[in-house]
Amino acid sequence: MSLRSNPRSRGKLPARYATIIMPLVLSVLMTFVVSAVSTLKSLGPTPAFLSTWPAAWALSWLVAFPTLLLVLPLVRRIVALVVATPPAS
Repeated sequence: MSLRSNPRSRGKLPARYATIIMPLVLSVLMTFVVSAVSTLKSLGPTPAFLSTWPAAWALSWLVAFPTLLLVLPLVRRIVALVVATPPAS
């Protein structure tokens, strides 16, 4: 089936990219929230927060994304040891 014949898949990446896109999205969202909370706690709701937070977020994302790429296979193995495999249907 081609992309043109399935309107739902229009503009979507192939499934093989999920191993990169999932940690990318996860790292963006998590570092966005965590850096905001950390910077806000440090500086308070001041104009300095608005000027400092984007750089704090960027630095935290630069660390988080490659870290996720490296540790995600280990995390999957740990989860597989702790969580039961669903029965085949």
